[in-house]
Amino acid sequence: MSEALDPAALLPRLMQLGTVLNRSQLVERGMEHVGLPLDRPALTVLITLRMAGQPLRVGEIAARMQVVGPHVTRHLHDLERAGLVRRVVDPDDQRARLVELTDTGAAAARRYLEAVLGWLTGAVADWSEEDQQTLGRLLSRFVDDLQAHLSRE
Repeated sequence: MSEALDPAALLPRLMQLGTVLNRSQLVERGMEHVGLPLDRPALTVLITLRMAGQPLRVGEIAARMQVVGPHVTRHLHDLERAGLVRRVVDPDDQRARLVELTDTGAAAARRYLEAVLGWLTGAVADWSEEDQQTLGRLLSRFVDDLQAHLSRE
């Protein structure tokens, strides 16, 4: 018989994970692979578009980043000037605009993801496929459920 989750035992491990991610400077190290002078929010916009695999409206980018639209709009102006994103007409609504990656923006996002995903994959390389899938499934579920629970408080 298994025991229920002990939050008191889990909390130190979550704090340790946060410390490992911060001290390893995972994001910053990944940003070095981009080869462009971008800040975290701008890079997050690029990654959001890359992971979506399609052009998105500003509101959808903001929702996926869990920020407000004006926050994204500020960064989009800089990304457009740098030639990393462009606005295109929404084929479903000619009045609306979508944001898409340029080839340069897509390459920058690809370099970041290759670096970071490579490190994460390397960390679990000796794990069984089942353990890797279980981690992904449970971590996704935990984050979604915790977020939903906190939004109700």
